[in-house]
Amino acid sequence: MKKTIQRKYAKLIARTGANIQKGQTVRLFVNVDQYEFATILVDECYKAGASRVDIDWNWQPITKLDYRHRTLRSLSTVQKWEEERLKLMTEEYPCRIFIISDDPDGLKGVNQDKMQKARIAKYPIIKPYRDAIDNKHQWTIAAVPSYEWAKKVFPELSKSQAYNKLWDAILATVRVTEDNDPAEAWRVHNENFKNRSAWLNAHKFERLEYKSANGTDFKVWLMPESRWCGGGEYTLSGVYYNPNMPTEEIFTTPCRGKAEGTLVSTKPLSYEGQLIENFSITFENGKAVSWKAEKGESLLTKMITMDEGAAMLGEVALIPCNSPINNSGILYYETLFDENASCHVALGEGFNECVDGFENRTNEECEALGVNDSMIHVDFMIGAPDLCITGYKDGVATPIFVNGEWASEV
Repeated sequence: MKKTIQRKYAKLIARTGANIQKGQTVRLFVNVDQYEFATILVDECYKAGASRVDIDWNWQPITKLDYRHRTLRSLSTVQKWEEERLKLMTEEYPCRIFIISDDPDGLKGVNQDKMQKARIAKYPIIKPYRDAIDNKHQWTIAAVPSYEWAKKVFPELSKSQAYNKLWDAILATVRVTEDNDPAEAWRVHNENFKNRSAWLNAHKFERLEYKSANGTDFKVWLMPESRWCGGGEYTLSGVYYNPNMPTEEIFTTPCRGKAEGTLVSTKPLSYEGQLIENFSITFENGKAVSWKAEKGESLLTKMITMDEGAAMLGEVALIPCNSPINNSGILYYETLFDENASCHVALGEGFNECVDGFENRTNEECEALGVNDSMIHVDFMIGAPDLCITGYKDGVATPIFVNGEWASEV
């Protein structure tokens, strides 16, 4: 891929995605094999006004070795220097940029029990710092291809052909071409999100009902304070940024503990570097009570039982089948992309920003209204060509989706 278009993409991430403010620190999370793109991105971060760019280098093969050789006690310990870095984030509110390029099967064979127990042990230490920065800083997730990921997506091609094709596909999803202004394209994109969200918010739906011939038959209730969002967001200090690049979803947070019925997945889920495929989950009183999967069922069980909130929903998201990512016909095996090709829901943590007046509410007050709390937030895809979604308010039914598409134009 030409360096000129990589730089154009990096500039978009720094300025439209993260919207780095002058003098702000940046924390970049990236894999070591992406050092060339990381170099370009760091340069663009400084050009955007960053005062310092700290890099967290990652590498799946080493992570896999850690889980194989380190003791559970070692994996469960948050080192003092790690906690100091978390503390520093609450003092500086840096802009965080996450660059995804992992192999979807990169952690296959890792001891799932060990991984789960380590995460559970560290969570109480990490959570207060995470809560302290919620909605107070910009963050964005974007992606660049790796050869391993590309071969998973395009197995019929050579490694170099697959790599280049995945580059082309990623750039298309984030509206970057050689001759366009991607920042302007994102401005228009965000305006469309704004209009669609306004339509949904005006209806103040009490509950949503989902039906598909694949077995999805599901009801979920919203909070009176639930607010639909999409595209860019504002920090509490008023800085506008785009957390996901790409994004096609309009989403909200449902009411914890109020969901009934079965959801059937329509795309594989890559979770913790492993795949879960062809699965369904049944809910009663808002909680997952049974589930099955053709592949990765034990991993699905670990995920749903991670903590009490992991078995409940934190998000519902609406995306028509006629969306750019879905129309590409590409299965990315990466949630950032696959969730934006299809309607989805998320198990685990809900979003305070999807509550009216969240700016003036504490985390505890948002939870009291019905926002779910969990150490996970995992999206899985349920969109289908025949999926129908109906909203209800005061007994009146309003079609939202009919056969996988928006029921009305906005």
